[in-house]
Amino acid sequence: MPPPRAVLPALLLAALLASPGVAGGAEVLAKSRLELCERDSGAGGRLSCAQKLVLNLAVPSGSSGGEASLVTKVVDVVNGTEPSRSLRDPPVITISKSAVAAVYKLTYMHDVAYKPEEHYVETRKCEPDAGANVVGYCERLWNADGTVTAHTEPVCCPCGPNQRAPSSCGNIFDKITKGKRNTAHCLRFTSDWFHVWGVGDRSRAFSIRVQVKKGSSVSEVVVGPENKTVVSSDNFLKVNLVGEYGNYNSLPTFEGMNLVTPRKGAGSGQPQDLGDEHSKWMLLEKVRFGPGCNKIGVGYEAFQYQSSFCSSSLSSCLNDQLWNFWESDKSRIDMNLVPEHIVEGRFQRINQHQNAGAHTFSVGVTEAIASNLLLELSADDIQYFYQRSPGKIMDIRVSTFEALSQVGVAKINTKNIGELEASYRLTFNCVPGIGNLEEQYYVMKPGEVVIRSFDLRSSTEQGEKYRCEAILKASDFAEVDRVECQFTTTPTIFNNGSQIGPTDEPKKASMGFFDTIKAFWRNLWDFVTNFITGKSCSWNKCSSLFDISCHFQYICIGWIVMIFLVLASIPIGRHGFRHFDVELPKIR
Repeated sequence: MPPPRAVLPALLLAALLASPGVAGGAEVLAKSRLELCERDSGAGGRLSCAQKLVLNLAVPSGSSGGEASLVTKVVDVVNGTEPSRSLRDPPVITISKSAVAAVYKLTYMHDVAYKPEEHYVETRKCEPDAGANVVGYCERLWNADGTVTAHTEPVCCPCGPNQRAPSSCGNIFDKITKGKRNTAHCLRFTSDWFHVWGVGDRSRAFSIRVQVKKGSSVSEVVVGPENKTVVSSDNFLKVNLVGEYGNYNSLPTFEGMNLVTPRKGAGSGQPQDLGDEHSKWMLLEKVRFGPGCNKIGVGYEAFQYQSSFCSSSLSSCLNDQLWNFWESDKSRIDMNLVPEHIVEGRFQRINQHQNAGAHTFSVGVTEAIASNLLLELSADDIQYFYQRSPGKIMDIRVSTFEALSQVGVAKINTKNIGELEASYRLTFNCVPGIGNLEEQYYVMKPGEVVIRSFDLRSSTEQGEKYRCEAILKASDFAEVDRVECQFTTTPTIFNNGSQIGPTDEPKKASMGFFDTIKAFWRNLWDFVTNFITGKSCSWNKCSSLFDISCHFQYICIGWIVMIFLVLASIPIGRHGFRHFDVELPKIR
């Protein structure tokens, strides 16, 4: 068995095998070549080999950008100058592509209360530093070190029907004996807190696992957008993620947005886990956040110093909070509508990308775009064998054609009469006078009939009879059939030094009634003017003086005068010639 030549281009035929999880309509592009390993660029590592098989694949994504897998075999090696060779132990390639995700960097900012609440207590003698016996729940708050938390003291408002918390002021006796009634107001937060994250740059994330099994050995690599070129540990396989066949047009952008997630664990600070309560994750505009009134993250100071505090309504500083947005989206979901802020229901595969953690946020990409993989396999120990099958030339047809001016075509009908798919070579040779014809190479399946055409060009202008023979060779270059044929060419036809072909006369457009009348009068006018002016005279148009039909066609007034003079000069009777004095009219 001859060893393969490493420098010749080759085509690797990949067969797609059925397996669970194969993406519907998966394509495998398997154009490849046999190369020397010294031609390796070295990017991302190189194979230690003398020759390698290079396989180019298109790996699709699953439905809606989900997971996909396929299995393929490198079965045959085909090149332009050598017969088809099959691999004795074909490598089996298994490719698994993960779901594609859009990944966003997260920056922790702070924690905010889910539902800030305003409390008030009806009391008497309300003072900012009053104790719980006077202002109850609105007593100022204390820090762990014994200091008062700033701006947590109650805000006191008078009683009355038009105040912040409408209440009765009682009778005069109560005012004298117990003091005037008033209300103490304070801001307090529930136990539900959320982390606030700034959403940063976007990237795509997916991984492609390539496993090649040859005999009992298995080589495996994993590539992705962050690690595009990888060589297996056994130096048998190198995979390069070249790119993708298209652009993603549906990647969501979260510029100017913050992500909020429920706080995990007690206390604030940098979280280590985002959790999986995706039904409570929300994306909200950054302008909605801040320490001021009606902002997510409103603080004690803004609440305490809001303008017209006592004449404003309750909770006037606590609008547009997290709970408001979540309750609004919950109502939309109950009506089978897509939520506006809640992540779940708007996106697929939330935070399911590899290496998901507390510093990234991801959503699934729904576009299915194929990735281009370039696989290199060490071919030093790959063995080949030929598939040979008998063939037969069934028919040869050559039509007669004109020498030099035309190209003839020989059509040769061949058939694989064996039981194996194999490659064949077909030659068509003629005696001198027909230009050299290039040998054709092709593959036929068992029982398949293939018609190959050869263009025939004559080198002489004379009509000739030619004798040709068609030779069909098998994959091992052995001749399997030979058939002779004859055909003739007709002489080249010349006309004034050049061959005349058919001309296409432009078709006259049909005219209407008024167009016909108009053309008649125009032609009549042209005839009269040409007749008088002499433009239609035949002395410039007729080649012979005796071409009577031509002269009648191009007659003019000058010809009439000349005829009159000739007739006048003919002698009459016996008296010989008569003399006429004729004044000729001037002809312009």
